[in-house]
Amino acid sequence: MNLLTTLFGFDPSKHNVKTEIIAGVTTFLTMAYILVVNPSMFADLGNILGEEFGMPTDAVFTATALAAIVGTLIMAFYAKKPFGLAPGMGLNAFFVYNVCIGMGYSWQFALTAILIEGIIFIILSASNMREYIVNAFPLGLKQAIGVGIGLYIAFIGLQNSDIVVPNETTSVTLGKFNDPKVILAIIGLLVTSALVVRKVKGGLLIGILITTLIGIPMGITHMDGFANLPPSIDPICWQFNWKDVFTFDMLIVVFTFLFMDMFDTMGTVVGVSVKAGMIDKEGKVDGLSKIFMADAIATTAGACFGTNTTTTYIESSAGVAVGGRTGLTAFTIAACFILTLFFSPIFLAVPSAATGPVLAIVGVMMCTPVCEIDWKEFTEAIPAFFTMLLMPLAYSISDGIMIGLIIYVFLNLIAGKFKKLNITLYVLAILFIVYYIAMLYI
Repeated sequence: MNLLTTLFGFDPSKHNVKTEIIAGVTTFLTMAYILVVNPSMFADLGNILGEEFGMPTDAVFTATALAAIVGTLIMAFYAKKPFGLAPGMGLNAFFVYNVCIGMGYSWQFALTAILIEGIIFIILSASNMREYIVNAFPLGLKQAIGVGIGLYIAFIGLQNSDIVVPNETTSVTLGKFNDPKVILAIIGLLVTSALVVRKVKGGLLIGILITTLIGIPMGITHMDGFANLPPSIDPICWQFNWKDVFTFDMLIVVFTFLFMDMFDTMGTVVGVSVKAGMIDKEGKVDGLSKIFMADAIATTAGACFGTNTTTTYIESSAGVAVGGRTGLTAFTIAACFILTLFFSPIFLAVPSAATGPVLAIVGVMMCTPVCEIDWKEFTEAIPAFFTMLLMPLAYSISDGIMIGLIIYVFLNLIAGKFKKLNITLYVLAILFIVYYIAMLYI
């Protein structure tokens, strides 16, 4: 126990080893989809631009796992918090479809931008600048961030399960209830909800496992093989483009990656910390600078391995929901990612129809801070509402945060409530406006 305390911040009077391990496995299973999604998304570089411009998907798989392992181990041993890290969704889309396909730059150019962004993040984290920015946010917005993440992660879960699908007329609509995947997801939702209602220990993880097993006779759960050796990352490792470092486009791309990563991570950490009770009455998150440093180093390492920006995952809320509170949870997540390098067929056999319902239920759990928002005070309520609303609708944590803060500053200026504002909020609001103007050129 003394060793666990030293390594992971484990307190025997407050924490339980079994709970921490279950939490880690639960978080891993809900975020393991990135091992499939990231390589498939990067495959579009070759599919759209031509094979010579693509990245080997097997190498991207290994790089994705390695980035997750390094980042999450740093989170476990240094920050001692229950968060999992991996190359981020949204950030990978910006890498592939905006920088490479849209702007016409090579993937080496994009990796160079991420490396520069990671180094800047390390400097900002070492100077506690990122922590200062987070602490400057008003408590009402922080509470809204947690709720918005709950809605966002539930939306992701429903999409992954095909319960919610794209629609040309209404953007989204309900999936087909005769689809075996949807049927399995509904079964998983009911089973997992029942386990949660009955307060079964490890109910979320048990729900994933039961749903996965039910999916076998339904033809949804497939396992191709048992073990294999991880593919080499040689084709994409340390592949940087230095000749365009001082161009305007590089500045814009680095700036965009920087903002997306900073406020995605901030939103995740604040939202999950609020749910976990790891936040004081003033809204300050314990150990925030170390959390940000782990994220910054992971981003830099990920760029060296050959993958997109590594960030703290909102799926960490799944582990927190079942009691994960220390670095032992993060260590368990990292251990699972290590195992996937050699036993990927087993872990990748878990279908999204099994993990999607869990994300939806975690979304419910994340929404409790909505009761603490002052809905009668419109200078608080309107920014909070749009922060929550835009996260799922814009499919972006960072956009929800940035637009919510712009609205917050504007309304409090109009209302003459200058005491609620500080110089940091003014500067951030201006920077966010500049960011959206810069996005017009991408």
